[in-house]
Amino acid sequence: MKDAQKPDHVSLNSLITRLKEGRYVIPDFQRDFEWRPWDISELMRSIFLDYYIGSLLLWKGKKENFQALSCEKVYGYSGNGNPEYIVLDGQQRLTAMLYAFLAPDMALPNRSNRAFYFIKVNHFMAEAYDDAFGYEWDTKKFMATIGSKDLQFASHIFPLSVIGAGGWNLANWVQGYEQYWKTKAEEAKTSGDEKAIQQTASHAANAVEFSEILKGITEEYQISFIELDKDLAVDKVCDIFTQINSRGIRLDVFDLINALLKPKGLQLKHMWRKAAPRLDDVETEKMNVYILQVMSILRQGYCSPKYLYFLLPGQEKPVRDPDGTRRKEILIPDIAEFENCWNAAVETLEGAIKVLKHPQEYGAVSSNFLPYVSILPVFAALRAHSKSLPAPSQLDARRKLRHWYWASVFNNRYSGSVESTSSRDFLDMKAWFEDDLAEPSLIAEFAQRFRNLDLRKETKRGTSVYNGIFNLLVLQGARDWMTGDVPQHGDLDDHHIVPDAWCKNNINGGLGNTILNRTPLTADTNRHVINSRLPNEYLPELIEQSGEDVVRAILESHYISSVAFDILLRNPFTADDFEAFIVERQHTLQDAIENLLIKERLDLPPQLRDLDAATEKIELAVRKTIEATLGGDLSQIPPHVLVKVDERIARATKKNAALDAARYQMLAGKMEYFDLRELQETITSKAPWPKFESRFGTKEALIAKFDQLAELRNGIRHSRAVGEVVRMEGEAAIIWFKQVLNK
Repeated sequence: MKDAQKPDHVSLNSLITRLKEGRYVIPDFQRDFEWRPWDISELMRSIFLDYYIGSLLLWKGKKENFQALSCEKVYGYSGNGNPEYIVLDGQQRLTAMLYAFLAPDMALPNRSNRAFYFIKVNHFMAEAYDDAFGYEWDTKKFMATIGSKDLQFASHIFPLSVIGAGGWNLANWVQGYEQYWKTKAEEAKTSGDEKAIQQTASHAANAVEFSEILKGITEEYQISFIELDKDLAVDKVCDIFTQINSRGIRLDVFDLINALLKPKGLQLKHMWRKAAPRLDDVETEKMNVYILQVMSILRQGYCSPKYLYFLLPGQEKPVRDPDGTRRKEILIPDIAEFENCWNAAVETLEGAIKVLKHPQEYGAVSSNFLPYVSILPVFAALRAHSKSLPAPSQLDARRKLRHWYWASVFNNRYSGSVESTSSRDFLDMKAWFEDDLAEPSLIAEFAQRFRNLDLRKETKRGTSVYNGIFNLLVLQGARDWMTGDVPQHGDLDDHHIVPDAWCKNNINGGLGNTILNRTPLTADTNRHVINSRLPNEYLPELIEQSGEDVVRAILESHYISSVAFDILLRNPFTADDFEAFIVERQHTLQDAIENLLIKERLDLPPQLRDLDAATEKIELAVRKTIEATLGGDLSQIPPHVLVKVDERIARATKKNAALDAARYQMLAGKMEYFDLRELQETITSKAPWPKFESRFGTKEALIAKFDQLAELRNGIRHSRAVGEVVRMEGEAAIIWFKQVLNK
């Protein structure tokens, strides 16, 4: 009998060569490449730490099979190729390796830019592996690094594409890196700088060791694969594929830690059974691991399986200090301390779940509508850390935590491998809690990308964006269509606005299930009001019973605007009307994301939200007036104001290299970074004041109005009580500015 399956191995170098030659093709039935940028980094981490990354399932191809399965090139491969293997299992890993090692000139899926993957050699050699593997987009700044070996050497960035380039490129790079730091060491000796001598010598030594590691990984790291015979019948191939993908065994680090704790007298499974009922509001098989991860994050900032091992009582953890000194530390000295940490982590997770489910906090009223289960450990750890801060800092820390949470939800941050992301976010957020200038880049990315969210594609409950929108509707206080009350949240579900049956008959592509056509409703409302009828049938009935203004107000609590309301009433209601409705509702929901989450008005009472928005409009109008009046002349701006503004722009550009630096050389760009008081100073300064005097009257009157506006805004933004006098004077200032700015 002919061997149907041939287990084998291929070295990393050989596999990269096969990718370059286009030997692998993907059958049409495989899903698209779905990994996120950080998932690729995680795979690189596993490879360079010599971890097993799973086996590939390949079918030795022939022309008939390539055609029968409509095979295509691996995503990112642009050559003609020499197809040899059909990839039945392992497409995501192979495509990730192609991107990391070959750096194709093609954007990642759902991204507008290509990414470059690298190892930070200094972190890698210090065994700080969660920080050692990264990627950057093809910004001008990073492309300068890609184009200069000296910049790579100075910043310890080893582009993984050097490996893919083959030939002498790898040897030349490591030799150049070593020589660079040897030269720096000689220069340090000449200058007599002892600290520099020590650091540069350490980097030079690391270069030699890193070279050996690279050689070992590229030549000796083996990827296992199973090769199916090319003459095997298609039905047998499909059966093998199905069986392999349905019999996976979950390897759980919890079981390993439990086994290691038994000789020390701890029964971790018994502790878990006791804790489980407190955490059963969230359905996940990993909650026991999440408890360990919370313990680990709070103790050492990391939570990957390797770091969980150091939670064992008395276990020594090797540490390498920045100066290269190696030492050992014990995180948890004894059993009693382990039990204390476990109990604290359970309490922390329980509190985190409660606050996420709360209809006025985060709106995930049931486990089904939690955007991510995997975000729980870091979210819980950050809440616990914020409680440990000085009392005056806790309110601001919680505000920042909320902003990070929503940015993570709508940026799909926790949809892939999450341990290293959790660690990075915990450390970044700790820094931001302490320093406003240390804002993580995720926050700016959220502000820039949220308008690109295509909510019409969100048709499946459980995705982060779908559930995030549902949570936002709950937080808005979406009212029941029959009673007008905010319903009991245990009774809420996501029901169709335009009935599912009509959508199936009139709308293509499953678009009827988009979150834009769904909203939190009770089963009674869905059954007795909608009942498979079009809105132009059931809305008139509600209007007749309660009045049009009342019904419009109730639907506005579901982010159904007056424009969308009118569309729903159209008779006849057509596929074009449905399209118009979801376009309008997407616009309304995006405005809500900006207003409540980006601009952080979610925690404000509704009347203060409106005042904050009105104040912002005045500020924007003042900026436009200054720009138009001064004609873009920067010399008219007080020098000390320009200094402050340029410092803010420099910090923003450093955090986000995608910002257009040229724009911020002009007054229009700089004005974006002026605060309210700097706008006041600009108008009332000696040189420009004559140009503004006819519009604003006296300086004294203008300053008084700015004072009132600033007092209102500061009270709102800094969560202080806004008294009636402050509110009324602020409202009067808003009216005054509207009048003078409209002259």
